[in-house]
Amino acid sequence: MAAMRGVSMAALLLAAVAAAPLGACASGGGKKAQAQAPTIGVNAYLWRATLDTLSFMPLQSADPWGGTVISDWYANPESPNERFKVTVYILDTRLRADGLKVTVNKQVAGPAGGWVDAATAAQTEIDLQNAILTRARQLRLSAAGERG
Repeated sequence: MAAMRGVSMAALLLAAVAAAPLGACASGGGKKAQAQAPTIGVNAYLWRATLDTLSFMPLQSADPWGGTVISDWYANPESPNERFKVTVYILDTRLRADGLKVTVNKQVAGPAGGWVDAATAAQTEIDLQNAILTRARQLRLSAAGERG
């Protein structure tokens, strides 16, 4: 049953990516505006894709220069007895699969009413990482289409 819940979380994450608009990061400015735009310390596509993918969760912190995004605890309304917290580390300035590390923490409601740490299916982290990478590729292709 715990593995099934991990799959449902992964399915929810993938659904969130599919619902994200492809043009979310398009800018209306010309080349001059793009040249003056501040840069971030990590791959911009991975950064934007991470924020898009986790947009259904409240964020605790986001550091674009260090490449860290930490969500706050999120409980799916369909499973209020469990909650998740996601941390994403963007490790590279290139759009590469090994430039991304995702960790998912899970807690379940304990018998005394508090939250108790629980194991997360490893597949949940893999599915979330794949969702972020897929979104980053979509953003890169969209940007290439706008320039071409």
